[in-house]
Amino acid sequence: MTYPDVQASVSALAERIRSLRQHHGWTLEQASRATGVASSSLSKIENGLSSPTYDVLLRLARGFQVDIAELFAPPQEHMGAGRRTIERAGNGERHDTPMYEHRVLCSQLANKHIMPFISRIKAHNIDPQDGWSRHEGEEFVYVLSGSIELHTEFYQPVILHQGDCFYIDSRMLHRVINHGDDGDAEVMWISTKAEL
Repeated sequence: MTYPDVQASVSALAERIRSLRQHHGWTLEQASRATGVASSSLSKIENGLSSPTYDVLLRLARGFQVDIAELFAPPQEHMGAGRRTIERAGNGERHDTPMYEHRVLCSQLANKHIMPFISRIKAHNIDPQDGWSRHEGEEFVYVLSGSIELHTEFYQPVILHQGDCFYIDSRMLHRVINHGDDGDAEVMWISTKAEL
């Protein structure tokens, strides 16, 4: 399954990062110090030449002091205690990385406690040192189609098939790769939000 508007989502993210940096009145170097992301990487992201990993998105959100959803779109006005948003099938803010193709769901609401994604797992055989992630929070992943292989810092790799799921402490090194031979796997991925 492929999702439309790849370039549009990269451009929207690039514009949003630039806008946030300019809102703070920061140079690339100042934004780099605030976010922990190299100024050369920030420049590539702002110019649509690089797509940041989830870990980098978390660092950007913390550094700019926004909800991660606000990296994709400005927040809607506060809606009080009765908040609600609807995401129609096939929609969502698309974010592509070398290993995954994420669709961030319900990004219209800021300050959520969880970040839901539908993710296509693209990476198959990768270098043992590549693709690892570690960040605050917890993650739940449910396999919608295909097979995945979960790698974690303290456990042996495990293969999960359609209908299987896992829940992990995200502070542990982790990565997910595609285990199937007949196309990419698709999962529902839910992460707790980064605390500012």
